[in-house]
Amino acid sequence: MISTYRVMFAVIVLLCLMSLSHSAPLACEDLVRPLDRLDRQHLEGRWILVAGSLSHPPLIERLRRRDSSTVNFSNNTSDGTISFSRSTHLDNKCYYSSYNISLEGSSFTHDDVNTTFIHTSCHDCILLSCDVESAKRQHFYLFSRRREVDQREMEEFRAQVECLNMPPPVVMDPTKKLCLGETASDPVAQTEEKTEGQKN
Repeated sequence: MISTYRVMFAVIVLLCLMSLSHSAPLACEDLVRPLDRLDRQHLEGRWILVAGSLSHPPLIERLRRRDSSTVNFSNNTSDGTISFSRSTHLDNKCYYSSYNISLEGSSFTHDDVNTTFIHTSCHDCILLSCDVESAKRQHFYLFSRRREVDQREMEEFRAQVECLNMPPPVVMDPTKKLCLGETASDPVAQTEEKTEGQKN
């Protein structure tokens, strides 16, 4: 009888440990790993900034002032490069910038920014980790096709930010205006957006 109880106790302990292992949070190396494979077809189109964090605290307030930001990717079939454009709605103005980029695995570089796509369980999101000015600063952005993500997806992003020892993320207001265009007709706006990108 005693041996039977011991066996039952061992089984119960094993089941409890298995349950804990399934509910335990992912290790940081899993949470912030770069994408193994980037699906170019999935990447195409416009993505809306949902939340972001910056390693340089003085710039966080500037991020909070943004009404909205988007990025857009489109394939240039002629030479294999990708068009990468950004828009930012700030202080009742829209700022735009665009680049032709070449993907190297799960990364690309423009100006002095090296951007890597990070794994996310959100099915209609992309997660960008940006090393700015030779990794002096790090920016971490969650984009989605939606204006906001669900609680589980946001909790994952917060855990990823925490893994990187960055400040708590700024969550964008989904009711704020988006910039409609993807290219700037005003050269002053292009210049200001480039300056904004260098600062941020």
